[in-house]
Amino acid sequence: MLVGVSRTSKTPTSIYLANRGVKTGNVPVVPGVEVSRHVEELSRPLVVGLYASPERIVQIRQNRLLGLRAHHDGDQYIDRKAVAEEVAFSRKLCARHNWPSIDVTRRSIEETAAAVMSFLAERRRQPVA
Repeated sequence: MLVGVSRTSKTPTSIYLANRGVKTGNVPVVPGVEVSRHVEELSRPLVVGLYASPERIVQIRQNRLLGLRAHHDGDQYIDRKAVAEEVAFSRKLCARHNWPSIDVTRRSIEETAAAVMSFLAERRRQPVA
């Protein structure tokens, strides 16, 4: 399972991993909204948090809005402070659940997927409790 705020490359990383035979779920993290209880009910899931610097997320979101020709004055979606709070919320969530995290600020999808696959290989070496 990949968790993270909007624009942290969860979907393209999920697709990349799926094309390599890794079953992957994509769970958006939204401040104030609990992660689905189904994530915690899975049998021995590997949950990996993806995060990026608030500046990078704002940049990507602004470009996305331009590409969509959408207008968002004063929108929390691209507000630097609101985005920083989203990232902090996501990182705290991962820390609380002891989920490994990856900073994707300057990583390609392939690099992120390789790190996830490394976590998966490590998980598979651990004995089942």
